[in-house]
Amino acid sequence: MKNIIFIILSLFIVTSCEKEIDLDLDDKSGNIVIEGNVTNQPGPYYVRITKSVAFTQANQYPAVTGAQVVISDNTGQTETLQYVGDGKYRTTAFTGVTGRTYTLKIQAEGKQYTAQSSMPEVVPFDGLTQDSFTFGSDTTYTLLPVFTDPPALGNRYLFNFTVNDIPKKTFEVFSDNINNGLVNQRPLFLPNEDTDDDPTDHKVAPGDIIYVEMQSIDNTVFTYYSALLQISGDGGGPDAGVTPSNPPSNINNGALGYFSAHTTQRKSIVIQ
Repeated sequence: MKNIIFIILSLFIVTSCEKEIDLDLDDKSGNIVIEGNVTNQPGPYYVRITKSVAFTQANQYPAVTGAQVVISDNTGQTETLQYVGDGKYRTTAFTGVTGRTYTLKIQAEGKQYTAQSSMPEVVPFDGLTQDSFTFGSDTTYTLLPVFTDPPALGNRYLFNFTVNDIPKKTFEVFSDNINNGLVNQRPLFLPNEDTDDDPTDHKVAPGDIIYVEMQSIDNTVFTYYSALLQISGDGGGPDAGVTPSNPPSNINNGALGYFSAHTTQRKSIVIQ
C-alpha cells in the first residue's frame, strides 16, 4: 500500500542497538493517516488527516474533513483545532514546551484515535562541517551535524535536509546507543546522483545550499522513522513517499502515521 508519510533516501541503513522492528505488510488502503507535530517553536501547529490509497494508485490522498481534533498537555493546556483545508487542522493559541507530554485525540468517521508524545529537552545544534570523498570520478559530499549528546542515555534525533529550493526532504535518525555523552561523529550523506525519472533528485555540487533541521524526538517517533529507513527503497518528499508496508505508529485504533512532540533547530551551509 501507499501511505502519505515521509520516506528517506540514505546511503546507510540505521545502525543502532534497537530491537528488531516487526513491520505490518498488509494492504491498508482506505485507512486513516494522521501526521501531527508540536514543537518548542511558536505555533500554529498542524495535524493532517487523510486516507491511505492502494500501493498501485497515484499519490493523491483524500482529505478527511469534519473531524474533531484536540491537543492537550500534562499541565492542563488544551485546544480544539480548526480545519483549514487539505486535511489540515490548525492550533491558534497552543504552546509547545520542552519536558511536557502531549496527547492527541481525534474523532473521525465514527472512530476515536489517540496518541501521546513527550517533548525532550533541547540539545544545542552548534553547526555543520563539510567533508567529501571521491570514488572514481564521483564526489560525494557529507555534512557533520555538530552537537554534544547529553550524558543520560536515551536521546534520539531526527535530521532532515533540503537542497537549494527543491522541496524534497531527505531524512535520517540517530540514537545515542553507541555515542552516548560524546560529540557527534555521524555524518549526513548528501545526494550524489541525478535521476531522469525524478526531477527533484539533485546531485550536490559546490555552490549548493543545504538546509538542515535537527529534531530531538522521543523513542516512539524514533522507532517510526527507523522502520521507514528499513523498508524504504528510494527517496521522496512529503508528497512522493511510497512504501509497501506500515511502520509502527504511536497512534492507536489502526491509524497510520505519527504524532511527534519535538524540539527543532535549523542551520544552513553552502557547499565549497
